[in-house]
Amino acid sequence: MNTKQKWNNFVELFLNFFRDKKTVKGARLTYEVTWNIVLLFIIILLIGGGFAAGIGAGYFASLVKDEPIRSYKTMKKEIYNYEETSELYFADNVYLGKLPTDLEREEVKIKDVSPFLINAVVATEDQYFYEHDGVVPKSIMRALFQEVANTSSQSGGSTLTQQLIKNQILTNEVSFERKAKEILLALRLEKFFDKPEILEAYLNVSTFGRNSSGRNIAGVQAAANGIFGVDVKKLTLPQAAFIAGLPQSPFGYTPFTQDGKVKKNLDPGLSRMKTVLKRMYDQEKITKKEYEKAINYNIAKDFISPKDSPIQKYPWLTYEIQKRSVEIIAEMLAKEDGYKKKDLDKDAILREQYTTLADRQIHQNGYEIHSTINKKIYDKMQTVAKNFPYYGTDKNQLVKDPASGKMITKAEQVETGAVLIENKTGKIISFVGGRNHKREATNHATSSTRPNGSTMKPLLVYAPSIELGTLSPGSVLPDVPLRLNPAASRPWPLNYDKQYHGLVTARYALTKSYNVPAVKAYTDILPQKPAAYLEKMGFTSLQEEDYTNRATALGALEKGVTVEENTNAFGTFANSGEFVDAYMIDKIMDKNGKVIYKHKADPVKVFSPQTAYLTLDMMRDVISQGTATSLRNRLKFQSDWAGKTGTGQNYDDSWFVATNPNVSFGVWIGYDTPKALDLTYKGISYGMRNIYLWADLMNAAYDADAKLVDPSERFQMPGGIVRRSICSVSGLLPSEGCSKAGLVTTDLFKSGSVPNKTDDSLTNGKIVQIGEKKYMALDSTPSEFAYSGLMLNPDYIEKLFGITVSDPSNLVQNNPKWDKVAIPTDKISDNGKTPVALKIVQKGDGVSWSPHSENDIVGYRVYKEGKKVASIKSGESLEFKGGNGSYTVNAVDIAGRESSSSNVVTIGQKKEEPKKEDKSSETDKEKEQGKDKEKNTANKDKKEETTSEDSGQNKPEDNKQEDSQNQPSENNSEENTP
Repeated sequence: MNTKQKWNNFVELFLNFFRDKKTVKGARLTYEVTWNIVLLFIIILLIGGGFAAGIGAGYFASLVKDEPIRSYKTMKKEIYNYEETSELYFADNVYLGKLPTDLEREEVKIKDVSPFLINAVVATEDQYFYEHDGVVPKSIMRALFQEVANTSSQSGGSTLTQQLIKNQILTNEVSFERKAKEILLALRLEKFFDKPEILEAYLNVSTFGRNSSGRNIAGVQAAANGIFGVDVKKLTLPQAAFIAGLPQSPFGYTPFTQDGKVKKNLDPGLSRMKTVLKRMYDQEKITKKEYEKAINYNIAKDFISPKDSPIQKYPWLTYEIQKRSVEIIAEMLAKEDGYKKKDLDKDAILREQYTTLADRQIHQNGYEIHSTINKKIYDKMQTVAKNFPYYGTDKNQLVKDPASGKMITKAEQVETGAVLIENKTGKIISFVGGRNHKREATNHATSSTRPNGSTMKPLLVYAPSIELGTLSPGSVLPDVPLRLNPAASRPWPLNYDKQYHGLVTARYALTKSYNVPAVKAYTDILPQKPAAYLEKMGFTSLQEEDYTNRATALGALEKGVTVEENTNAFGTFANSGEFVDAYMIDKIMDKNGKVIYKHKADPVKVFSPQTAYLTLDMMRDVISQGTATSLRNRLKFQSDWAGKTGTGQNYDDSWFVATNPNVSFGVWIGYDTPKALDLTYKGISYGMRNIYLWADLMNAAYDADAKLVDPSERFQMPGGIVRRSICSVSGLLPSEGCSKAGLVTTDLFKSGSVPNKTDDSLTNGKIVQIGEKKYMALDSTPSEFAYSGLMLNPDYIEKLFGITVSDPSNLVQNNPKWDKVAIPTDKISDNGKTPVALKIVQKGDGVSWSPHSENDIVGYRVYKEGKKVASIKSGESLEFKGGNGSYTVNAVDIAGRESSSSNVVTIGQKKEEPKKEDKSSETDKEKEQGKDKEKNTANKDKKEETTSEDSGQNKPEDNKQEDSQNQPSENNSEENTP
């Protein structure tokens, strides 16, 4: 039987089986039973599934019951509320860098991201991103099963949308509740936002490890710049794949260490990059050729070297911009809540609250903060400050070691602070915070406060006095020993040269930086509280004592003043008496380009234009002929500068501040722990060293922007000022006597302050000279030894200054202008004795002699053959030549008494002829003596008569000054140098 027949027989047999009735009946019964069983199972399954689904839904609902229903506006705010540190700028939009932060981020729009990176991220993190509605059920079930089964291999079940929700709204907590909320919010987010918006937020939120400087980074733009040094739009395929692989394990895959060095083992990151490329190829995002080229690319060669952050390259500037920005934002936030700046100033806790909020904002909101700092000038100034060779020696200082708490010796170097301010706007153009930020981080330009020495004089003494009408540049002030501190046991203050200079003009006193005239002028206006002018000029650290302490006139402030504030105040004079507060933050913009803050100047009227100009004109002399003359030889350009030097107590501080029509510039040097500067260093005095530093810094600014710091115009004299000639003795209109004495000078006055009285301080009188000093002649003084001259009116000093000078000779000391004037108290008392005889000697064909031993001798009479042939004053050459003959010389005192004859010296004769007596007439000598005797008798009677008339009248009154103000102690600052 063949195979075909066998197959046919089998088929027939099979068919017959199913044709059999018994078989058919049994099959029907079996089918029905089986179907009923299956149907039962389906019903049970549906009921169980429904029940399980109900339980699951209920459980899911219980997990999300506390989750609020977020609106579109709320979700948008939360999704886009990622930290983005602010960017800092120099003036003129010159980029400085990012504000220091724990996490650097830079926002970017999706249209500006490389397509390679977009495809890499989607292929790696969520390949169904463009298809799902926020969640992938299959992925969730798989992840759920792996979680319940606790399998060793677990795959992520989160889409990009879910990851965004987790990062921006929820937390990284591992729990079913968090996962349930994540799913719910992801579905809601997909309802509100389109795919590009979600992807853009994700790319800006995700963290990407560290950049080449070791700083943490987030967002693809920061990653592209920080790892490869390129814009995210220009990433290559290998670079994009490397960055796309980082979010899974940012610090495991990052190529850089915390120190900014490339890791020795890059395998994890490189392996992850290859995984990304493989997924891109599998999902047909790239071609095979692109894949093979990228997989073999040496990505390590694209890693960039470390970059200095702004805080590393510009530490003082970065911190200063940050500090000021926080202050501005804090005040803005407080204002939104109804508070004013004064409320923050009064309530430290309130200020701290808003400062914290503001600090958070500038680190999270991605502001653009634009400063006023000129980069070129700033950079050049830092170089000068770093390399200046004349600061002085480092000095040891005991300090507390923060680690051990023990006192250790530390070498302190001379520090410096400098500020350059544009007068009309108040812009801080540049500053020097110190010499080495790593060694000392204090900003000595804007934060450190120190006594400002004599730079205070124009601000607090001379300008206020001119404004109040008590002083003009030509007004005369006493520079004599005065006890201007009633509590002191000795004259106070002292001058830096330990000398007094008599009567000086206010202009001259400021030019030479004399202390006594300054404190005297300040004392005169103290009841009017001149320190209020300092408030108007931006001094913020004034204490109650500063308003009454007379030493404030010399810069002895309780807390001191910053270089910025001191320099800013000088700009008031350049601005015609208006104070324009200095500022460094020009504007702040949000990340959408909206200006949320723009500085607005608010000038404050302090002095009249006339007062401002007169003070400027006085300070010009400080540079041209005063304590800052060394500036002219150091500065490489000439401008209309007006300024003032200053020195702190015990040489602890040295200042120089000057202004021209465009800018004001101030420089300070000193130790952080106050101690004396080297009086000389490398042959240069401390004051000159500071002026040299000022000049070098200004020269650097000139090299960077000559037009800014060297304007062509000069200060313009306003109307209401006139030039008048005055007597420098009194400051009044010159008298004939003042003119004869050569004491007439010319100065500027406000029109309403021109003196209208003629000087009466000088009177004519008889004067004698003994040695190099002049004295008042007595009525009995022989006229041949006296001459008509000028004398200071005895009543003048008390009338002019309201003070009693114990020794009026101090009024003319150390002042060559007074050579032709005598002081009333310059008298020699009559000792009542006839001078002893002289001894003369032959000198060639004449005779000579030495000065008489008594101190009241006014002259000498020379006799030849008994006849007077000459009268020689004490101040003249003590010799006489008169040819052959016999000579004697008699000394004459101030009372007119004549000594007996000296020894006889014969010139040209061998024998002395006997004297012939002439009884009928007296010799010339006897006649002279007789006349003098009669004169003495008459003067004596007259003197006694005068004494009797004055005996009961004109008694000197107590000339004590009342002063209810607090007085400085003897230890208060007195400037030791100008």
